[in-house]
Amino acid sequence: MPAFLVLDSISLVTPDGRPLFDGLTLAMGRERTGLVGRNGCGKSTLLRLIAGEIKPAGGSLQRIGSIGMLTQLTDERLTATEALGVAGDLARLRRLERGEGSLDDATEADWTLETRIQTALIEAGLPSLPLHRPIVSLSGGERTRLALARLLIAAPDLLLLDEPTNNLDSCGRQAVAQLLERWQGGVLVASHDRALLERVDRIVELTPIGITTFGGGWSAFAEAREVARARAADDLDRASDALRNTERALQKAREKKARRDKAGRAWRAKGIEDKMFMDREKERAENSAARESQLAGRLLGERAEALEMARAQVEVLTPLSIDLPCTHLPGSRELIALKDVVMAFGERHLFGPLSFDVRGPERIAIRGANGSGKTTLFRLLTGELNPASGDISRLTDRVAVLDQHIGLLDPGLSILDNLRRLNPELSANEAHAALARFAFRNRAALQVTATLSGGERLRAGLACVFARPQPPCLLLLDEPTNHLDLASIAELENALKGFDGALIVVSHDEAFLRAIGIARQIVLG
Repeated sequence: MPAFLVLDSISLVTPDGRPLFDGLTLAMGRERTGLVGRNGCGKSTLLRLIAGEIKPAGGSLQRIGSIGMLTQLTDERLTATEALGVAGDLARLRRLERGEGSLDDATEADWTLETRIQTALIEAGLPSLPLHRPIVSLSGGERTRLALARLLIAAPDLLLLDEPTNNLDSCGRQAVAQLLERWQGGVLVASHDRALLERVDRIVELTPIGITTFGGGWSAFAEAREVARARAADDLDRASDALRNTERALQKAREKKARRDKAGRAWRAKGIEDKMFMDREKERAENSAARESQLAGRLLGERAEALEMARAQVEVLTPLSIDLPCTHLPGSRELIALKDVVMAFGERHLFGPLSFDVRGPERIAIRGANGSGKTTLFRLLTGELNPASGDISRLTDRVAVLDQHIGLLDPGLSILDNLRRLNPELSANEAHAALARFAFRNRAALQVTATLSGGERLRAGLACVFARPQPPCLLLLDEPTNHLDLASIAELENALKGFDGALIVVSHDEAFLRAIGIARQIVLG
């Protein structure tokens, strides 16, 4: 299989010189490769390197084929034609059709272009998009699909995708999945979307202690990773036992030698042997003690090094644990009820009439296409908005909302300052204790929120809302996994599995919804 890209011993660092990873060697041909790792491990930086935007800190790369990268369309002045990168080529065709084209126009004209544009838009999930439409009128999901269509038209040999399903509804995610299936060239996709990662041929995991390449999709990789975690934990136990046993044995040897030395000094004090003999014995004992000391030092060093290596493996592989406080919510307690609720903005009807209630520790998913009003429904549930018609009964004030950006946190403040701002009744010691329950201990609590990873921001947000004297018994989560790495998603899933309150979740992540035990769905639109 010909390679479109060859990476040889690549090392990458952050702009301030912090190492990301070292020694990545990889060849990419016509296969689909998933790129995983914690936020901040270098996935996006690696894609930028391959795209030619930055240089490596070490190693070399060879680009043999053409490379295209999915980028977000942010210039809202563009039309769809301009965003697709085909405005000039279509203008050339129009000139030729009017009989106004030049000889260069005729030479460079691509008469298959319009067909390829329509095919690309259909495959990207935008079959009826007018080409003159300004992208400012498109939703975030529609812009991502348009960017996918641009890549389909360009048809590079190697496709680079950085979290391509973020902010996409189910139809948009399916469009990305179909692109992955149909692409004839190579694909390198950095993603936390487990359904998408099931479709890849291999997975490359970046960690601070090394790089792992695994042949297969997500399920097989996750199973192998769990085996590796168990093996790492066993290695740590064995290394701890070995160091402890070595220290115990050396202590016994030192005590035995001390007793011999004491007896020898007493023997010499009696003057029973001649001085020459006693000096030789003393020298032999000193030489033996020096050799034993060197051996002991080397052995202790080896055991300590083995322990540190084993501990480093466990620290990388084992996710943090989050224990949410108990709410003691009764199973029959009604928390909120909607009856014939309609939401509209002026002439625009968003959804409704909608009726449902939430009782006890229910787990409900809100589903719908992008723009169907899922986030608006959350704002109705919290009382931030009023419906156009219908009734909402809010029967508890113990409600907390966490959006995908954890907007309740002030990015300029530390985690500790945010918690005390949101919970002013807590003392300094109580605030530190609340953060410690979410793995922000000592100096970690003083980190500025703007510097946190997605997983850290989520933990900080949970710490702030669950530090209240009465923890929330209804938790509203709006796309909580969008900016989390896979390890952080696992942390969140484990925390929510043990939560005894009610959950209402907006998410397109099917694996996440299954993991937290969603029992009911409400579909908008």
